[in-house]
Amino acid sequence: MLKKRIISASLMCADFCNLAKVVGLLEKGGCDWLHFDIMDGIFVPNITLGPDVIRAIKKITKMKMDVHLMIIDPIRYIKQFVDAGSDILTVHIESCVHIHRVIMNIKEHNVKVGIALNPSTNLDTIEYLLPEIDIVLIMSVNPGFAGQKFIPFTVDKVRKLKQKIVQHGLENKIDIQVDGNINETTTAQLLEAGANSFVAGTSFIFKPNADIYKNTQEMRKFLDTYK
Repeated sequence: MLKKRIISASLMCADFCNLAKVVGLLEKGGCDWLHFDIMDGIFVPNITLGPDVIRAIKKITKMKMDVHLMIIDPIRYIKQFVDAGSDILTVHIESCVHIHRVIMNIKEHNVKVGIALNPSTNLDTIEYLLPEIDIVLIMSVNPGFAGQKFIPFTVDKVRKLKQKIVQHGLENKIDIQVDGNINETTTAQLLEAGANSFVAGTSFIFKPNADIYKNTQEMRKFLDTYK
C-alpha cells in the first residue's frame, strides 16, 4: 500500500502579519501538517519561533503541529512544546548527548517522535533507534535559513534510509521527511528515493508573491498523482 504523501508547510516562511489567513489557505488547499522551525541561535545561526506561536495556531486549525527543534539540549523544552500543542517533536541527533533518553522522554508525552539528521550525518547513527521513532527528517540543506541550494547527495541518503527501514520491517511505521529546497524537481527525485513527507517553504508554497492556496493545491495534486 502506498504510504500517504504529506505536505508540511514551513511557517517560518509565512507572512506573520497575516498568519491566521495563511493557515486557513494552507488547510483549504490540502496541507497536512504545519512545520515549526524552532531555532535557538546556537545550534543553528538563527533565532525563530517559540511555543507561544504553536499554542496560538493550534486553536485555529485541525492540521498537525510538526515541531522541528533545532536547539541545543532539547530535552529541557520538551514538556513546554508538548503543552503548547505539538503533535510531533523532531530533535537533531547532533544536538543530543543522550539521544535515546530524549526519545523516551518524548514518547512519555504521547506525541510522535522524529530524529533529524544534518546533510553530512551518517545514517548509521540512527539505525538502532529506528524501532523507537515515527519520523526520520533528512535535511537537504544545512539548517538555519530558508532559500538555500539543494544538496544532491541527500537523494541517495534518502534511498539508503528507505532500504534500512525496509530491512527492519518498519516501512509502514516510519515517515521519511525531507526539508530544504523542496520544489517540483527535487520532490520527484525524493519520491523515487522513498521519501513521503515534504517540508514546503520558499521553493514551492511560499514563493515570492505566491498564491498560497493555489500553490498548496498544486503541490497536493503533484504528490497525489506522481507515480
